[in-house]
Amino acid sequence: MSARGRDPLSGRAAVAGIGATEFSKDSGRSELRLAVEAVRAALDDAGLTPGDVDGMVTFTMDTSPEITVAQACGMGDLSFFSRVHYGGGAACATVLQAALAVAAGVAEVVVCYRAFNERSGRRFGAGVQHREPSAEGAALGWALPFGLLTPASWVAMAAQRYLHRYGLTPEAFGHVAVVDRRYAATNPAAHFYGRPITLADHAASRWIVEPLRLLDCCQETDGGQALVITSVERARDLPHPPAVVAAAAQGAGRGQEQMTSFYRDDLTGLPETGVVARRLWRTAGLGPGDIDVGILYDHFTPFVLMQLEEFGFCGRGEAADFVAGERLPLNTHGGQLGEAYLHGMNGIAEGVRQVRGTAVNQVPGASRVLVTAGTGVPTSGLVLAADG
Repeated sequence: MSARGRDPLSGRAAVAGIGATEFSKDSGRSELRLAVEAVRAALDDAGLTPGDVDGMVTFTMDTSPEITVAQACGMGDLSFFSRVHYGGGAACATVLQAALAVAAGVAEVVVCYRAFNERSGRRFGAGVQHREPSAEGAALGWALPFGLLTPASWVAMAAQRYLHRYGLTPEAFGHVAVVDRRYAATNPAAHFYGRPITLADHAASRWIVEPLRLLDCCQETDGGQALVITSVERARDLPHPPAVVAAAAQGAGRGQEQMTSFYRDDLTGLPETGVVARRLWRTAGLGPGDIDVGILYDHFTPFVLMQLEEFGFCGRGEAADFVAGERLPLNTHGGQLGEAYLHGMNGIAEGVRQVRGTAVNQVPGASRVLVTAGTGVPTSGLVLAADG
């Protein structure tokens, strides 16, 4: 990796609007309709109209094409459209792509969106059932015949090694689940609203793939989430305080695969997250001690611990104690364990609410929020900051 300096992107764009559908287990409507509802809600929040939009960004996995969403929303001409690969790793990268377009003058108002019926339709937790032949799928061919068929099973390999390396028990992961569910319990939008858990509840939940229990695994959710990105200058004239993109980065590590990077020298870290961390800290001119809230991608609890360590919030093997000690407010919306699994896009929305000062579980004085995307895959991250 080159020793580049601070990115000129910092402070050039902001999130001006956020919008979502309800989060459910059976939406009863198409993924296109979910996308359109979320996009229109985000535009309403930003005080903009569909005619103001000239750019769109989503995930390669999304089933609703940009031009179809634009047509259904009543948008006009588009000068920019883009998609980002690698599942949940794309979440923060959608904002990066939008911010790049805005900063370069390619587009003025860009909408990022993700919508799926992940519970009532395709269930990612069911694992690999069919794949068209591809070079990407060849890597999975080294794991599938041995029973590693689901995301939980892929993560379990690294989780088991992490526990062994640092002399820990699965209770280490329970601290993340407890924190997420405590915040979800006070968030009316969360699936687990009013239902906190204890470490004993975590320990009593059934095994999925040892050492992962049911409460270590994120939900399956139907819903949509959208974000509106524009210049900081334009955002200042809109209804809500801008959530400035202080830094945005993508990262893939050496020897990277999708969830099955088992041939690295060490399974107890997330090198792709390390790439993102170094870029974010350098671009934002910040460090772990400057962050007020962490919204960390929590598809599985062990990778939350590893993210904290990669970002330098604590030493290797120390993240469980860091979480238990509540040294940083984490996933104040309840995360994907407690609120909803929207491929991390709902986490970005929570970061915006914290910067605005409007979160249900508002952290007093929060002005700098770290948001991360899916881990175990090529990933991305953001630092959102209050204007000025």
